[in-house]
Amino acid sequence: MSRCTAPVNGHRTASGAENCPVCRYKSRGYSSYTSYPSYYDSYSSSRSSSSSGNYNVSKGRTQKANWSKSGSSIYYTPIEIKTLTPVRKIVEQRAEKPDLRDIFLCHAWDDRKESAKELHDLLESSGVSVWFSEKDIPLGTSFLREIDKGLVKSKIGIVLVTPNFLKRIQNEGVADKELSALLARDQLVPIVHNTTYEDLRDVSPLLGSRNGLDTSEDTMENIVKKLAELVTI
Repeated sequence: MSRCTAPVNGHRTASGAENCPVCRYKSRGYSSYTSYPSYYDSYSSSRSSSSSGNYNVSKGRTQKANWSKSGSSIYYTPIEIKTLTPVRKIVEQRAEKPDLRDIFLCHAWDDRKESAKELHDLLESSGVSVWFSEKDIPLGTSFLREIDKGLVKSKIGIVLVTPNFLKRIQNEGVADKELSALLARDQLVPIVHNTTYEDLRDVSPLLGSRNGLDTSEDTMENIVKKLAELVTI
């Protein structure tokens, strides 16, 4: 590649610049190759600065939700935006109702001390109020009645879909009853964890037809951040 002769010969005159194999193009109004590195550096810098949070081009996470607060570092795929938008509308409609929990957590009984507890704790630490059967059903009360009340008093519901959950809804347990109530409303977000949507569709085509969030595509921590943004007014 040609190099500028200015460091040796100097370009004190227009003719000096004209005789330089690099700068003569500039003198004629053309940009030279030497201008590219500065452009590339600024482009790389801007890409790097926008790669905070869960920004990921290869996975399609390049969009911010219109409900995201200023300064948010959380990015979504187009499908996630499409999926969560109607749920966000429900949140906004129910925002003025008193004493509502942000989220009703539907889960399999077998997950109550592991993945469901982990999800609950992450949500609570993010400032999200969660209806969780482990702490919200008093001893000696009707399990199903308390679930009904929890559904009514929550803005939205999330369903933690795990292998245990798939077994439970096949056997028409309590999780199946919670799911039926949530499916009757447009306020449901499936969270697929340690299983697949294909497996879910085999067991529950109705729930499997709904898009949601998937821990094989994003971390549980980022999913929690998305849910926190979703329910925050």
